[in-house]
Amino acid sequence: MGLLELYGLEVDSAAQFGNLSSRGFVDTGENVLIGGIILNGNNTASVLFRAIGPSLSGAVTDSLEDPMIEIFDEQGNSIATNDNWMTDQMVEIQATGLAPGDDLESAVLVDLAAGSYTAIVSGANGTTGIGLVEAYRIQ
Repeated sequence: MGLLELYGLEVDSAAQFGNLSSRGFVDTGENVLIGGIILNGNNTASVLFRAIGPSLSGAVTDSLEDPMIEIFDEQGNSIATNDNWMTDQMVEIQATGLAPGDDLESAVLVDLAAGSYTAIVSGANGTTGIGLVEAYRIQ
């Protein structure tokens, strides 16, 4: 278990995150992989969230075979979910140049206002293994 926090300390700074990711073991129940972002400012941001598993099989043993992702806002409302990325938003995700490398991996592209967002990665049908949760700021 770990926590990584990044802060822009200059108020007038135009710095923005490009990508945040974390790898860990995805189990069942409450032992899933959780990532989060906080967006500030007055403009919306287009963010691509990905849940990667099968693409890791060459680099790690016991990769997550079929990851699912669900995005929640700061009130705990589910705002997006995906099991296999090609079933929803395929054209939009491909246009980012960041489409997952395996059809069983998950991705959602969402326009977000300022606030806190949480991405939860679990395994479809109770599968477990090493997974990766990622957030990319597209614009």
